[in-house]
Amino acid sequence: MIDIRSDTVTIPTVAMRRAMAEAEVGDDVYGDDPTVNRLEALGAQMLGKEAALFVPSGTFGNQLALFTWCPRGTEVILGEDCHIIAHEAGASAVIPGIQARCIPDPGGVLDPKDIAKRLRKQDLHAPATSLICLENAHSLGKVATLESMDAARDLADEWELPIHLDGARIFNAAAVLGCSAGEIAARADSVMVCLSKGLCAPIGSLLAGPRDFIDAARLKRKIMGGGMRQAGILAAAAIVALNEQVPLLAEDHSRAKRLAQGLSQIDGIRVGEDSDINMVFFSRSANDDAASCHPLAAEKIVGHFRGQGILINPPENGVFRFVTHYWIGDKEIEAIIAVSSKAFSKCSSKGGSCRELLSGKA
Repeated sequence: MIDIRSDTVTIPTVAMRRAMAEAEVGDDVYGDDPTVNRLEALGAQMLGKEAALFVPSGTFGNQLALFTWCPRGTEVILGEDCHIIAHEAGASAVIPGIQARCIPDPGGVLDPKDIAKRLRKQDLHAPATSLICLENAHSLGKVATLESMDAARDLADEWELPIHLDGARIFNAAAVLGCSAGEIAARADSVMVCLSKGLCAPIGSLLAGPRDFIDAARLKRKIMGGGMRQAGILAAAAIVALNEQVPLLAEDHSRAKRLAQGLSQIDGIRVGEDSDINMVFFSRSANDDAASCHPLAAEKIVGHFRGQGILINPPENGVFRFVTHYWIGDKEIEAIIAVSSKAFSKCSSKGGSCRELLSGKA
């Protein structure tokens, strides 16, 4: 199957499977796993931080950062569409026990003026701000400029606040900006990066930052249940991901642009222009009298793709998202465009309110 639901669906490469089979391991809770230790040292070096910690997932890493930085009952400033708010199951209310103060984040960027309006010192009525969270690349596909991050950094320094960066796709952002991941991470005190997603490792993320912060996070990782034992089997694949897969991310971006161009040629489809990385967002054309796809038609579209050997997600708020990754090559891009042309032409403005799909003729 061609799977473009997300870059989380990537499977390990042959080199990763070989490294996992041959990995030297030990008890990581004791600090005895040499492969985990190598991974953490490599990650810290690539991100320009003093130390790093291997954790099970990106959500785990973000919540661990909040749990470590923020006293319970304090307030965190973050974007209203960021991953921590939109896709982490409300964990910040359960694990660190913080109050999230959301602000608009168009293009994945927090306006420093909007941040400044919401920063607070503790008094009888208000919680103190304890952290500012940024995301780059944003989970909606946008890459924030270094200048925009600098503006948030200046404000955080003025208030003596740390910044945590959700850098799940920081290497994608670096490929777009033409800089190193370390240059992006330098704008934050801590950073989380996913080793799965486009990098193809099967499991795991890194949380990196100052050594004393990582020492404190190691204890809290244990509290959260993330102290794994012979985790070197997983870390071995992650080392391959950092050494071999990072340079290939730009190819995923290029194929996403080719896919977007092909989709834009289909009648009734409007491709968004707001993704910088390996994601393509599109919807029905604005001039269609049924621009947001009928739920039943959306189900039939998903089923049509599945029948042709392609896995996609249904639209969210009328918007489809296709995601390229290492296992989507040129041949797969052409197949996706061809199937899309047949599927969406039956749900185009010419077809009128998805009539053919709803009638079962798709």
